[in-house]
Amino acid sequence: MENLKQKAAEEAVKYIESGMVVGLGTGSTVYYALLKISELIKAGKLVNIVGIPSSGKTEKLATELEIPLTDFMKHKSIDITIDGADEVDKYLNLIKGGGGALLREKVLAQASKRLIIIVDESKVSSKLGEKWAVPVEVIKFAYPLEMEFIKSLAGKPQLRMYENLNEPVLTDEGNYIIDANFGVIKNPFELAAKLENRAGIVEHGIFINLTSEVIVAYKDGVKKIKKK
Repeated sequence: MENLKQKAAEEAVKYIESGMVVGLGTGSTVYYALLKISELIKAGKLVNIVGIPSSGKTEKLATELEIPLTDFMKHKSIDITIDGADEVDKYLNLIKGGGGALLREKVLAQASKRLIIIVDESKVSSKLGEKWAVPVEVIKFAYPLEMEFIKSLAGKPQLRMYENLNEPVLTDEGNYIIDANFGVIKNPFELAAKLENRAGIVEHGIFINLTSEVIVAYKDGVKKIKKK
């Protein structure tokens, strides 16, 4: 599967052209994309490329790989973003945030002219929520209230904790993450709207109508799924 992830990532990198501003996602599949981008830059096949990272972890890795970085002070839009997802439905809507970077990832997605998602076949579902809970980023002050609010929506909330530590996970923005299991989500638009209406919720991991195409690594090869 790792080999297929690499193939999917490298297929996505083919869409990058010299002179582009590139959004750099977070996660195990995106790791292979960063390796390929670095390789092409060092070989002189991609020039004048700058990246905007979606997390501190990605920023650190990109710097180690000598991928030039920029920010939104210098560039107000992104030509193409390559990112992963925890779950993808048949309409190319996503659940993201398993790596804790959902807020910055959505900022990049909304700023991108083209968002390409790379996943392995285990992430593909008919409907969101079949396989993954919805990460919800909340401010520390409000998290007990938002836990109760999620319960009122028939969700099962769990505060994300560091492994082997009795401490909540902190995002790059210093917020908590609640993993909210709603089961199969019949109407992601409605759920997203309800979550967005809460002051204590900074962002949620439901990504609707943002994806341009998905590149899926199957056991028998790589398949592209474009938005209809």
